Formats: sequence, structure tokens, C-alpha cells
Amino acid sequence: MKLIWSPETASQAYIETVKSCEKFTESAVAELLSAMAGGWNAKLIVEVWSQGGPMATSVGLAVAARHTGGRHVCIVPDERSRQDYIKAMRIGGAGGSGAWPMPEVVVGEAGAAMAGLTGVDFLVVDSKRRDFGRVLRVAKVSSRGAVFACKNVWQRNVSAFRWQWAVERGTRVIRSVLLPVGKGLDIAHIGSSNGGSGSSRKAPRRWIKHIDQRSGEEHVFRE
Repeated sequence: MKLIWSPETASQAYIETVKSCEKFTESAVAELLSAMAGGWNAKLIVEVWSQGGPMATSVGLAVAARHTGGRHVCIVPDERSRQDYIKAMRIGGAGGSGAWPMPEVVVGEAGAAMAGLTGVDFLVVDSKRRDFGRVLRVAKVSSRGAVFACKNVWQRNVSAFRWQWAVERGTRVIRSVLLPVGKGLDIAHIGSSNGGSGSSRKAPRRWIKHIDQRSGEEHVFRE
């Protein structure tokens, strides 16, 4: 399947995330990921959350899922984390009369939970997690491939990280980019194992611009 980028959906998701994350600090990562998930028209967005982790990214992904009509699944380690996560998201505006629905929350070990999800379009994982590499390896991407994003790359437990080593054997890393957003954001476009977006015919590449609303810094990269 050919990569199709929707600038209108990306813009809508970005603008709404900026407004929704005004109460959060360090929301630049959330704004960028929301725009990318929206532009990618992701139908299955998955994030791996840790107890006490920041909520801005979850808000941004929930906003993107609303605009794409997709599923937003958040994996948490235990029941206490599930309760804390849902409470924090409700405070942020999810569910009820909120502008965006509550994500589906899956409780369990991240790698096992990830292996149970099929057709992932967009995956976000924290590089500070010891198991972040396993989560990437077991992810079952959609027929058109997926976008994988690792946050907090400056705090990685692994110093010599390579996307080619991190993903499932036989999966093609089409392109990747390391951005100085937040505490480092490493993003890769992953081809499907059946050759969807990993085919030899390249899709048109587009410029994506992200402006940090607080610092005013502008980041431009090619998708």
C-alpha cells in the first residue's frame, strides 16, 4: 500500500493538541506526535505508559485517534497504573463530554501485551524503559507499515541503538530521523513484513515543519 500523508488531518490534530495541552509542561513531543499520527491516518495507535509518566503524549495521541477514527491503546503495567492513568486522562478532559475519547487501557507486561495487538500503525515507547527494545521487536505492524517513535532518547539504557537491530528480523527500516524535541525523539518509518511500505518503489517524501510553542524553535525534517 502506498504511503499517503494527510496534511489537513495532521494540522487539525496538531492545533487541537496545542490547545488541549496548555496545562501540561513539555508538550512539544505530544504536539509533534499527534500531528504525525494524524497525518499518517493511523488506525491503531499504541503507546506504552509507565507509572507517573507525563500525560501530554497520551492526550496528543487521543486527539489524533479522534481525527483519524482509529483506536488508541495504552499499555500499563498493573491495575494501580490503570487507575492512575484513567484518573489523569479524565482530569485532562478525556471521556464523558470531553473533546476526545478515553483510550483503551491494556494491563500487563508490555512485550506480551504488544504481541497481542495486530495491525499497529503508530507506536510510541519511552526509551528509558528497560524493555523498550523488546516492545519494538514484537510489534505487529499493519499491511502498510508503521511509524515507531522513541521518546527520551538522551536517557536511553542502550548507548549503541540501531533501528535495524531493534525491529523484527526481516522488517525493513525505510527511513529514520533523530529530532532535538523534548529529551530527544527518535522516529522511524517501518515497512510491513509483507512488503507493504517496504517495497522498492519509494513514496514521495514531504517536508514536515514543527514549531515548539514555548521556545519558538522550528524543526524541519523530511517524512
